[in-house]
Amino acid sequence: MVTQSEMGGAQRFTLNLVSNLNQDKYEILIAIGNTGNGDLFRALHAISIPTHRLNRLTRDMDIKQDLGAISELRKLIKEFRPDIVFLNSSKAGFIGSLAAIFPFKIRGVKIIYRIGGWTFNDPWPLWKKWFFIVLEWLSARWKDVIIVNNQHDLDQAKKLWIKPRKELTLVYNGIETYKLNLLNRDEARIKLFEKAVGSSGRIFQTEFIVGTIANFYPAKGLEYLIRTAYYSQDNDNLVFFIIGDGQERPDLEMLIKELGLERKIFLVGQIPDAFRYLSAFDMFVLPSVKEGFPWTLIEAMAAKLPIVATRVGAVPEIIDDYKNGIIVEPGNPQAIAEKIKEIAGSNRLQKELGIQAHQTVLFKFGLDKMVEQIEELL
Repeated sequence: MVTQSEMGGAQRFTLNLVSNLNQDKYEILIAIGNTGNGDLFRALHAISIPTHRLNRLTRDMDIKQDLGAISELRKLIKEFRPDIVFLNSSKAGFIGSLAAIFPFKIRGVKIIYRIGGWTFNDPWPLWKKWFFIVLEWLSARWKDVIIVNNQHDLDQAKKLWIKPRKELTLVYNGIETYKLNLLNRDEARIKLFEKAVGSSGRIFQTEFIVGTIANFYPAKGLEYLIRTAYYSQDNDNLVFFIIGDGQERPDLEMLIKELGLERKIFLVGQIPDAFRYLSAFDMFVLPSVKEGFPWTLIEAMAAKLPIVATRVGAVPEIIDDYKNGIIVEPGNPQAIAEKIKEIAGSNRLQKELGIQAHQTVLFKFGLDKMVEQIEELL
């Protein structure tokens, strides 16, 4: 079960996992909520994985809709009769586990909950953070196994007594380094140029491109990347590209206009298989204020890009500062701008960071290892 269909972290995990499970051994049905752009539906259909749309399940909280989603999912569980209900993301975790036990427990069903970053680490007001902590603490007892994808979240769960019936465990995200199928540099740059807002007449072949890929949510810290561009105006050849879209787009566009950065930073929208465009970038920046284990980070590392990333979630477990990337504190665009300037000014540093980043993903964050750990739990 996944809350929405646009391709975020939970969706990437689900797709990567089921693509690598033996369908002669496992009977799989993916239940997906009714919000998002449908990318997950299309990707699953392409590999012949059955899906079911949960019409009442939405990303936002709505008591009436949520009660309907519980009823809808409970009916689906009874019809499909799974051995395991595997829940991905916070909303799915609460709704899905409640559906399995309310008004009484459905016999023979085990619950696995995989969280890609605790919601209470998002930039919420304090009361809202505690509200989500209570929900996670309460619903943990309805789950057999909880999977987190970074040590920080594991430590938080233990500290807050978020304890499932059987096991709390850590499984890092993993990718197949040699199957990224990146576009060649020129092709990727031309296609981004064509999509770039307000870029008419500009040629990007000579510019140093700083890029990121993100859904436009507050946790992604894209406001700080825009402000980083503001602090980088002394370098005319430095431009910024953001691949993605979402609810924050109007606010980000307004900020770009207010700061006069229409020729400095470009929002190119959603692109299917966005990771293939990493080859267009000279550097990758992760400006998030909250993360679990970011897929885009290890994809950028696999693409041999030098990285600047904020100290959130699993980032300190992935990045060894100044060896395979550079870490800065979140919410500090001036610091990000300084590190970008340092990397952009040194071909040696660019190559060293990129090579070491690639080696880190190759040896520590392989897809086979992730799937093997999940299969052990199944």
